[in-house]
Amino acid sequence: MTPSFLWIALILVALTALAFILIYNRLVRARALMREGWSGITVQLRRRADLVPNLVSTVKGYAAHEHDLLNEVTLHRTDAIKAARPEDALRADAALGGVLGRLMVVAEAYPDLKADANFHALQTELSAIEAELQSARRYYNATVRDLNTRIASFPDLLVARSLGFREATFFEDADTAIANAPDVCFGDAR
Repeated sequence: MTPSFLWIALILVALTALAFILIYNRLVRARALMREGWSGITVQLRRRADLVPNLVSTVKGYAAHEHDLLNEVTLHRTDAIKAARPEDALRADAALGGVLGRLMVVAEAYPDLKADANFHALQTELSAIEAELQSARRYYNATVRDLNTRIASFPDLLVARSLGFREATFFEDADTAIANAPDVCFGDAR
C-alpha cells in the first residue's frame, strides 16, 4: 500500500465517521424536540383534566339529573390523565373533548348556571387551555414531521435504522379529530 492511498483511506474513514456523528446528533436533537413537544401536550392535557372537577362540581348543583354525564366526564378525565403514549392520549383526548362539549351544552340549558361567575371563569379558562393545547399539538406534530422526515431520508435513514430510531406518531389524526370534534358553546350563540 502506498502512503498516499493510506492517507486517502484515512481521510475517507474520518469523513464517514464525521458524517455519521453529525447525522446521529441531528436525529438525537429531532427526537429531543419531539419529546419536548410531547411534554407540552401533557402539560396542557393535565391542566384541562385538573379543570374538569371544578366544572363538574359547579354543574352538579344546577343539573343534578345529569348524573350519568357527570360520571362519564370524570371517567374520561381519568383516562386522559393515565394516557402515556400519543395514541392513548389521542383517544382519551377525543373522548374527553366530546363529553366536555356535551357538558357545556347541558350548562347552556341552565340560565342561572350560564350566568354564574365561577362557571363563566371556568369556561374562559377552558377556552384558554384549549387554545394552548392546540398550539402544543401543532408544535409536537411539527417536531414529529421533522423527525420522521429525517428517519426516512437518505443518508439519515442508514444511521437511524441501524441505531433503532423509529418514526413517531402524530398526535392528531385529521379524520379522528373531525369526527370527534366537540360542539362546545361558550356563551350566547346569538
